[in-house]
Amino acid sequence: MPKQVDHEGRRVLVAEAVLALADERGLEGVTLRDVAARAEVSMGAVQRCFRTKEEMLVFALAHIGERITARARTAGADGTPGPPRAALGRLAAEVSLLGEERRAEARIWLAFLAQAVVSEPLARTLRADYAALEDAFTRLVAEAGGDEGPGGARRAARTLLALTDGLTAHVLVGHLTPDGAQEVLDGHLAGLLGG
Repeated sequence: MPKQVDHEGRRVLVAEAVLALADERGLEGVTLRDVAARAEVSMGAVQRCFRTKEEMLVFALAHIGERITARARTAGADGTPGPPRAALGRLAAEVSLLGEERRAEARIWLAFLAQAVVSEPLARTLRADYAALEDAFTRLVAEAGGDEGPGGARRAARTLLALTDGLTAHVLVGHLTPDGAQEVLDGHLAGLLGG
């Protein structure tokens, strides 16, 4: 009887290997051979999961995006009870990846962001992730009373989303400390929500 293979489980295993290598070396350091070695599978097994390196990278990006989104839901972005202002602050902090425990994810996210400039499939995946986050921010800004006029909540959400990405980069390169970035974020939210 042939051995049963958990195809989706193997794809996730490969994605985790891609993410680990991207954290250590950047995306340019992710090779099929190294991914197979890190995942402890054959190169053929990787090739059966993904036809191309780009397909493998798109899946890995979607995988890390799902992980961040799941945590964002836990932070209160899914409409769970609680003040919208607090949920907005938790979501913005989570998306900023400011905590030390999120440093690897921040490096990986920015590596994918840089590669997406020249890869339409990666850019398409990032646009979908950003759209979902923008929708969550828009809803919470409106619920927290931070929308001013037509389109105000959407505009505020776009600004906040851009700020979270920028803060991630500033912390990674050492321009800001995580605490300093959190102060910037808190100051922006206070101004947005009036206090």
